[in-house]
Amino acid sequence: MGATSDQDPFALFHTPPPNETPGERAARQAKEAEEKRVSDQIDDQLKAERLALKKQKYTVRVLLLGQSESGKSTTLKNFRMRYAKAAWEAERASWRAVIQLNIIRSIITIVETLQAEMDGEAIDQPDTPSTPRVPATPMIAHPPSGEAQSSDSFHYDPLSDPGASPTVVTSFITSRQSSDSLSRTASLSRSTAAASLSTALTGKHQLLKLRLGPLRRVEKDLKKRLGEGAEEERDGVAESLGPLSLESGSEVLVRRQQKEFGVHQLQEALERGTARSGSRRGHGSDDGATSPDDVDEATEVLASCLDDMKTLWSDEVVKVVLKKRRIRLEDSAGFFLDDLDRIARREYEPSDDDVIRARLRTLGVQEYRIKFEANSSVFAGGIGGDAGRDWLLYDVGGSRTMRHAWVPYFDNIQAIIFPVSCFDERLSEDSKVNRLEDSFLLWRKICSSKLLAKATMILFLNKCDLLKRKLKSGVQVKTYLPSFGSRSNDVGTVVKYLREKFKEVLKEHSPEPRSCYFYATSVIDTKATATTIKAVKDSILRDYLKSADFV
Repeated sequence: MGATSDQDPFALFHTPPPNETPGERAARQAKEAEEKRVSDQIDDQLKAERLALKKQKYTVRVLLLGQSESGKSTTLKNFRMRYAKAAWEAERASWRAVIQLNIIRSIITIVETLQAEMDGEAIDQPDTPSTPRVPATPMIAHPPSGEAQSSDSFHYDPLSDPGASPTVVTSFITSRQSSDSLSRTASLSRSTAAASLSTALTGKHQLLKLRLGPLRRVEKDLKKRLGEGAEEERDGVAESLGPLSLESGSEVLVRRQQKEFGVHQLQEALERGTARSGSRRGHGSDDGATSPDDVDEATEVLASCLDDMKTLWSDEVVKVVLKKRRIRLEDSAGFFLDDLDRIARREYEPSDDDVIRARLRTLGVQEYRIKFEANSSVFAGGIGGDAGRDWLLYDVGGSRTMRHAWVPYFDNIQAIIFPVSCFDERLSEDSKVNRLEDSFLLWRKICSSKLLAKATMILFLNKCDLLKRKLKSGVQVKTYLPSFGSRSNDVGTVVKYLREKFKEVLKEHSPEPRSCYFYATSVIDTKATATTIKAVKDSILRDYLKSADFV
């Protein structure tokens, strides 16, 4: 038997080649060092990916779904204001430009409405001169005071038969004889009203228009400052007709395409707005006060126009014109005209409530990360370890043109927050569709999605403050929802009725049983919403930890 060699069998691979020159040795060592660097880099990357996957396993993902203007972004703001305070406070001042833009848009809307009235512009124009589209019987009409609603005035219920709405909100007459007759009647009433209003609109209103002219230049500047990305088309009929509660003498529908300013990435827009505003504002005085030289142009122009804006908004004739043309700025998002004394000031800084109420349309998916503290009630006692402390919240665009982008975010979602708004309004992008019907159809599709079968469902019956005002003014829910029947026409009963309707859909269409929570909210009311947000957070976390076998 030969002697066993103690030589390392791998030494051959590490032994320098014979007769290696110093130059060759240096090249070999450099190559080996580079190969080791690449190998170590790959090891580090694999380690990071394993760590990321482990962390991802413990991340709660929440998706906010729903139609445009239903309250998704406002709900997200409430979450961030309560549970991401440092980021929220750092961002709050950035909303000044957005709030200023909201005010300017409201004033310009009034000015353009007055101009249309002064010019004698008809509220609506036919689609073509030869075949005007005239509403014969409004889809929903309030009966005269004291009269009962006819049983056959409304045959369609958006909740009992969703998806079967008429092709247009009103039933149209296209025959020449009927349309001509209705057009003559409408024209006569318009000319009479226009004559009386035209005499009321005096030189004072013309002067106000001229003095507020600089606001258009400021509007353009603010859009550039925020990084104008796109303006999405909206169906002008929805705005010109207002809510579905039409009067029997409704005018001809106008299909004017209106556009709303929007940004693709909200955080980037706010950062741009702050940077450009800050470069103009300077550093201020030594005592921290704002000197005239430090105020940016938008703030300066708004402050100088304060008295004129207040005069315009409080003018009685202006209110009559707005009512005639069915424009209710008070019910729209981003309404601040009642706060002009506080906001149109050189020293103005946005409050939390201002940011919650501000309106800036987002056209892309907004992603926010929130990390909860270990002393949260759900984590008390170390339940679940680090699981559920990191949250990712996604706010997706709700208009019909952007819903195709939702599906990629359905993967591994723990909860869906779905806000629903009023029952008597039209979609801004399609005036033929009732908002409630569209929400009902969306809810059904989301509940039936197998990708979201395990997600906790949270429904916000939002804008209860607006619902309360409408019911108090005499609006009858059964006029819009015949299935509501003879139930009491109060907020509590309406909310209970809608909750049961949505709950039935969830039970019928969910692929498997799941948790679901329903809340009546007004997300612009930050104090009341804080309690709801805490309950929502705790519910989502408990369901998540339970599904992960931590509790």
